[in-house]
Amino acid sequence: MSDNSEKRPPASSEPPANDLRREKEQFLATFGIGARLSEEMISEYERVISRLRYLENENARLRSAVEADVAVRELLAKIERLEREKEELVHRFREVEASSSGFSDRFQEIEAELGNLANLLVASRQLHASLSPRGVMRRVKEVLAQLVGAERYAIYFVNREGTELVPIASEGIAGNDLLNRPIHGGVLGEVFTSGRSIILDDVDPSHGTLDGPPAVVPLIVDEKTVGVIAVYSTLAQKTRFDTVDYELFNLLGSQAAWAIVSATLFAAVDHRLPGLEAFVDLSV
Repeated sequence: MSDNSEKRPPASSEPPANDLRREKEQFLATFGIGARLSEEMISEYERVISRLRYLENENARLRSAVEADVAVRELLAKIERLEREKEELVHRFREVEASSSGFSDRFQEIEAELGNLANLLVASRQLHASLSPRGVMRRVKEVLAQLVGAERYAIYFVNREGTELVPIASEGIAGNDLLNRPIHGGVLGEVFTSGRSIILDDVDPSHGTLDGPPAVVPLIVDEKTVGVIAVYSTLAQKTRFDTVDYELFNLLGSQAAWAIVSATLFAAVDHRLPGLEAFVDLSV
């Protein structure tokens, strides 16, 4: 009997070892490729996310820059508008300031004119406030001292013969310097004969002398010169004659003599008023 077991061929269902090894290697190779692909996909995803964040940040920065630029433009426009308003306000302020300055100057001029008129009114009232020769002379001296600012002065009347000017009142001058002055020659004689004042406006009147008085004014009654007022010097603080001084000199020249003559005549009749008959023919 033959041995069949020895003649049986090897079983064909057992796969070869090399195929399993190869399949394993293929599977591992496929898994490695998937892993690399996964890693690459994750890396790409992270790169995209990073780029997206960068772009978002850049977009936010650009948006902020644009908003800042708009704000800056608006701010510059506002500054320019405010500058124009400021220039307009400065222009209007200067116009108002100039107008106010002109008004202030005019107000000061008017105030000075009112002050001058007040001085003239006070002087006129003073000159006619008394019918006493001494009282009139005292008021003339007050006007010269307080309103004109005279420190040394003398009042002269012509003598009966009409040859000399005789001092009848003075202030600040020694008695031996009060001399009669001829009506011809010298400043006093020139003013007396011409009937026109001599007032030096180019010298300091506080430095005047007896030989060079800065102001000499004629005393006139009914268009006839009867004497002169000579201002030999003024107070130290009065270094020039003002417009009101010229007006005061004119007032003294035209009214002081009248007041002195009237008071003297009134005193000569023992301060008696004229009788009613003296006024009969005065009606117009």
